[in-house]
Formats: sequence, structure tokens, C-alpha cells
Amino acid sequence: MGNREDLRAGAKQCLIEKGYSRTTARDIANASGVSLAGIGYHFKSKEALMNEALFEVMQEWGDELEATLAADVRADATPLERFEAAWDRVVESFEKLRPLWVTQFELLGQIDHVPEVRAQLVRAIGEARLGLAELFEGVAQGTDPERERLTGTVYQAMLTGFLSQWLLDPDSALSGREVVAALRMIVNGSGSGSGGTSI
Repeated sequence: MGNREDLRAGAKQCLIEKGYSRTTARDIANASGVSLAGIGYHFKSKEALMNEALFEVMQEWGDELEATLAADVRADATPLERFEAAWDRVVESFEKLRPLWVTQFELLGQIDHVPEVRAQLVRAIGEARLGLAELFEGVAQGTDPERERLTGTVYQAMLTGFLSQWLLDPDSALSGREVVAALRMIVNGSGSGSGGTSI
């Protein structure tokens, strides 16, 4: 590889090992074997290099997550059985792709200061919503935009919330079966609340 590619590879390594904000230009130089001056020559700034590395890593992680979540589900599975199987794969992805999730949470605290990263995350979130609607609801992308928007947004909120709990306490992660049970309790109004639509 040339110096530019070496620097990008070094930045990706640092991003995974140290995170976005804790990586210094010297860290990248050491990881890549390229001088500090090379960062300015090839990328103008450490931030520009880190952003380029981040976008590349997010694409790679996104492809890996898609493959992880696209495992076969029985063709005759009910919607709740589909959900249960898909959710179990989501939880498995938490550990497998932990650097992705940690980095994304880290970046959320900095989006007001890095508009180019914010724009990239907005695009990624939009794509994720479509993918989640397809994964959990079986909605082929582009066939029902309103259903994709509504269900994808709710599933994304669930995933982000469960993920934040898992990062703090992995033992708290609910299985697919437990999430389905909780949804039944909420929708059916078990307990002191009023009844609702059965699922």
C-alpha cells in the first residue's frame, strides 16, 4: 500500500482500538508507519483523515451487520416468530460489532461540532430504518414508504435503547422471546392498565 492507504488503515485501526475523540495524529502515524507530516500532505488534517476512515469503517460494519441479521428465518414463521429470531441476531451483533456501537454512541455526543459526521450519521440512520423495517416486518424497500418510516423508526428506537443498556450491563440484554413477551404485556394491557389490541 502507499502512504495514503497506510494512513487510512492506521486511522481505522485507531478508531476501533481507541475511539474517535481519543485518537491523536501521533497514534495514527505510529499505527500506519507514516510520518506526521504525511497526514497533512495526504489529508490536510487529522480530522479529515479520521472522518474518511470513519465513513469507510461504518460501511464495512454496516455490511457485516446486514449479513449477521440476514440469517434465514423459516418461511412459515409468524410475524412474532420472525421478530423473535431477528431480535436474537440483533443481540448477538452487539458483541460481534461492539466497536461500531461504541463509536456511534461516542459520536452522538460530538455531532454539533462535526457537521460532516452528523450528515453521514443521518444518512446511515435513514438506511438503517429501511433495513430494520424489512428485517422485522418483511417490508420490501420502496413498497410501503409510510410503513417503512413508522416501523423502522420504532425498531431503531428499540435497538438504540436496548443497546445502550447492554453497553452498560450486558447481562440485562433481553432475548427475542423476552421482548415478544414484553410487547404482549404492553399491547394487551396486562396488569393494572386497560386492555388493548391482542398480539
